[in-house]
Amino acid sequence: MINKDPNHRHTYDQQGNMTCCSLEEKVYVKAGAAELIQSEHEHDHSDGHNHDEPAAWREYLPAILSFSMLAIGILLDSFLKPSFFTGIVRLIWYSIAYLPVGIPVLKDAVKAIAKGEVFTEFTLMGIATLGAFAIKEYPEGVAVMLFYAVGELFQSAAVYRAKRNIKALLDIRPDKATVIRGDKTMDVAPDKVIVNEIVEVKPGERVPLDGTLLSGSGSFNTAALTGESKPQTIRENEAVLAGMINLDKVVQLKVSKPFNESSISRILDMVQNANSKKAQTELFIRKFSSIYTPVVVFLAVVVMLLPYLFVTDYVFKDWLYRALVFLVISCPCALVISIPLGYFGGIGAASRKGILFKGSNYLDLMTKVNTVVMDKTGTLTKGVFKVQKIMSAFLNADDFLSIVASIEAASTHPIAKAIVAHNKSEPGKAKNVEEIAGHGLKGNVKGKTVLAGNLKLLKSYKISYPPEVEAITDTIVIVAIDSQYAGYITIADEIKEDSGEAIKEMHQLNLRTVMLSGDKQAVVDQVAKQLNIDSAFGGLLPENKVQKVVELKATPKRVIAFVGDGINDAPVLALSDVGIAMGGLGSDAAIETADVVIQTDQPSKIVTAIKIGKATKAIVWQNIGFAFGVKVIVLILGAGGLATMWEAVFADVGVALLAVLNAVRIQNKKF
Repeated sequence: MINKDPNHRHTYDQQGNMTCCSLEEKVYVKAGAAELIQSEHEHDHSDGHNHDEPAAWREYLPAILSFSMLAIGILLDSFLKPSFFTGIVRLIWYSIAYLPVGIPVLKDAVKAIAKGEVFTEFTLMGIATLGAFAIKEYPEGVAVMLFYAVGELFQSAAVYRAKRNIKALLDIRPDKATVIRGDKTMDVAPDKVIVNEIVEVKPGERVPLDGTLLSGSGSFNTAALTGESKPQTIRENEAVLAGMINLDKVVQLKVSKPFNESSISRILDMVQNANSKKAQTELFIRKFSSIYTPVVVFLAVVVMLLPYLFVTDYVFKDWLYRALVFLVISCPCALVISIPLGYFGGIGAASRKGILFKGSNYLDLMTKVNTVVMDKTGTLTKGVFKVQKIMSAFLNADDFLSIVASIEAASTHPIAKAIVAHNKSEPGKAKNVEEIAGHGLKGNVKGKTVLAGNLKLLKSYKISYPPEVEAITDTIVIVAIDSQYAGYITIADEIKEDSGEAIKEMHQLNLRTVMLSGDKQAVVDQVAKQLNIDSAFGGLLPENKVQKVVELKATPKRVIAFVGDGINDAPVLALSDVGIAMGGLGSDAAIETADVVIQTDQPSKIVTAIKIGKATKAIVWQNIGFAFGVKVIVLILGAGGLATMWEAVFADVGVALLAVLNAVRIQNKKF
């Protein structure tokens, strides 16, 4: 909703975060990234300009005109010195130079004052430059406003660059879906397509909705979702996600989710809401600025008036000039712009690597992580299981497999999928299937009560089984039919290619590694030994995983990142300091609960996320130190009459530009 309420006032939350217009917001809008600015209410920022491109050429015209006239004016003032260039002529010339860059700022100042916001950067710039004109320091007045305008243009361009990786996601929204209805195909908006409808996707087109492939196999570009450019082959009955690009032939898919629940919509929602969770540094700066600005205005008044009581040769014009210099220096532009820009740069750099941060606060938290707790299946291993051995107690192997596949067909667990895929016969229809968390499945197949799961499942139903089953180290699905042990199926998983390197890099960063799994301890120990993981715990139910994380958090100063992918990991993801979900194969529940989503399903990206967090934090604090250091020095010089308006311009706009350039560096760093 566009807010056009004339009584609309700027508001702040309890953390000092401005929930309405700010210089930051203004610059982001100019950068064409308004949709990425989140506030408690939206309102119209339109000024009649086209903001599709950052600082389009016509947006530079006022600055070019102003600069040209300023340069000519200085040339006439200082070198040529013609007789006509004095008095009213000189005032008119510099006024014309001032107006193109000054009017927008003065308008913003008037609007802010009308809404009750007196102490804004617009007001400070307006007072300082008009004051310079009042004491006939025309070039300085024009220069301050000109460089402010140029700074804003550069800031807009920098924001656009920092946002480019994120904003690119906004361009992958499919705008149509070709739906087969009856014997006709028709193009409709993706949000008008309902679940189970058949959608056709031509080569080169983007998949509009999540669905199941019906047409044999196809090759798809998944870069929009995973950050990986390598094409992926998807086979019949496998999942195809919205945002993928069909590379091969015309394919058909059966829609499995409505558009607002699709993968691409979920990703876009994460990205667009990333700014709603501010880092503590941002919150501090916002709160600090709201106090700092009125304080420096008061000090400027003191600088102007107090010397009258102590200085014998007091000249009002001289001390007014010092106060105006003081005001220009005091503008907190460098902090207000460069700090959030640094965090957005980090979020953008991460998105390019297939890592989605749900807020800049998590970039900060990643730098504090000292313990990484990981799930096994689907996180460190591929979660792509294959049946290794079928052992039946009283049925032939095919019949036994068919019964087990019938009940496993009701589950989305990778082990269940492996059993169903291995079954070549037509499975029966299971009824009253119940998933028992951490244990397995219970249901009815052909009038028989079937239990299929781990050893804990049969123990809970007090069903005896051969003792040698306990010694099997592979992943096992043990089965009971009508309360009688019926056999087992062993399943093998494969460790991901980069899991070993990921653990190695974590150790290089002095991170403690812990693995938690619902799989049996023997399997967990085997994987832990192979990957050199510090601690590993198996045989855990979801509540046991929660308990382990609680125990780990009991250690003072321990900051935990938990990495998981399944629905059973959601409670632990929520409990940890930073929850990281494997987004490619991960469940919706895990992704929704997590703070960071790794779209590529690569464990090595955990380390990348930590490195990006540390680089972002370093740049942000560099900007804070630099901005404060320069401002304090020049403020002292200005109050003492040793700094002119030109030094003030550097302390304000110059520092802001240098801070922005520093913030943009993260876009070019290698991780």
